Amino acid sequence: MSERATWEATAIEGLRAAERGAAERLALAIDIGGTKLAAALVEPGGRVAHHDRTHTPVDLDAEGLWRSLLALLDKLVADAGDPPLAGIGVGCGGPMRWPSAEVSPLNIPAWRDFPLRDRLRERYPGLPVRVHNDAICVAVGEHWRGAGRGRGNVLGMVVSTGVGGGLILDGRLVDGASGNAGHIGHVVVDPAGPPCKCGGRGCLEAIARGPGLVAWAQEQGWRPGRTDVTGVELTEDARRGHPVASAAMDRAGRALGIAIASAAHLCDLEVVSVGGGLSQAGPLLFDPLEEALRAHARMDFARQVRVVPAALGQTAGLVGAAALVFAADRYWNAD
Repeated sequence: MSERATWEATAIEGLRAAERGAAERLALAIDIGGTKLAAALVEPGGRVAHHDRTHTPVDLDAEGLWRSLLALLDKLVADAGDPPLAGIGVGCGGPMRWPSAEVSPLNIPAWRDFPLRDRLRERYPGLPVRVHNDAICVAVGEHWRGAGRGRGNVLGMVVSTGVGGGLILDGRLVDGASGNAGHIGHVVVDPAGPPCKCGGRGCLEAIARGPGLVAWAQEQGWRPGRTDVTGVELTEDARRGHPVASAAMDRAGRALGIAIASAAHLCDLEVVSVGGGLSQAGPLLFDPLEEALRAHARMDFARQVRVVPAALGQTAGLVGAAALVFAADRYWNAD
């Protein structure tokens, strides 16, 4: 082989090795919510390689919460053998100033205008850091590798401590003017309904969020006076046929169906993927949801929408956060 041919072969092999090295880099994906802090190392194809989580501390100040998050991330990366990283993707509860990501999650009072993106950039210099709303990351994950894969028009939802959403139209994430497009949690489903933390009344979130649902059930006589009951216990009692617990799940499902009917008419959706802790209730939630959706979605095109549980389950937000790194051409519009 000539000297030039040898040099070319070596150069080509070097490029291939670099490409293999880039492909082997993992995204550090983070999901920050009012109930849990979760993190994962995700492969370029969307597979979660390593995963860890902890409860969101409720008794810490802003810096204490930040240290708790860093401890989770450091442990995850160390346990995985300190692999090379391609970037940092984050889903965080809102509101936030986007894309700079000064975050003020309604359900995490310790953080108000906390500069999450800047702090992560300081911690991981030289790597892309991309932060979006946690519900938007669920929508992205479900479109990229979940129930909305192959569909152009998808609404992804989270029903948990809060209710949020993200919107994919024509195969791309829609951010809106401030990064909050798709925030279905504050669609009004009952103008005479309960007050919402946003300052409004009758929002979907005020009715269907887990803590709000528990509070309503207790007002109706379910486990009154207790302060330690959860949405999981409410769901379990509904499965056992407790009338108030069953009515609470029916109430949440109907509110979701009404909101989704409005979204389907507005956005001409194909799929709505519902994730978050309350979605684990299964038919207790989805049966009244479907009934209300079919009662209110009267236009033919809106009636074609399918509502399904998030195919990625509790990892949907983490997979979506990784997609902000690996599929930025479709899901990240801010750099």
